[in-house]
Amino acid sequence: MTLRLRPDVSTADTEYGTVLLDGADGRYWQLNRTASLALRALLEEETADQAAQRLMAAYDVDGARAREDVERLLAKLLDAKLVLR
Repeated sequence: MTLRLRPDVSTADTEYGTVLLDGADGRYWQLNRTASLALRALLEEETADQAAQRLMAAYDVDGARAREDVERLLAKLLDAKLVLR
C-alpha cells in the first residue's frame, strides 16, 4: 500500500509519540507510541498486516488486536484527510 502524508501535514516526534499538524486548518493530532509505530510502517509502504507485525514485535499485543488497531488508525487518518493513498 502506498500511503503518504498530505504535503501540508507536518510531524513532530515527542516522548509520548508523534504529533501531526495540519497546516491547512491548524488542527493537530497526538498519536501515542503504538500509533506512531504503525503510521511509520504504513508510510514505509508496509501493508496493514506488516504494520500489525511490527506492533506485535514491539508491544505485548495479539495479532487480531494489532490488526484492528492498525485498520482503525488508517481509517481515522484517511477520514481526517491527513494521508493520501
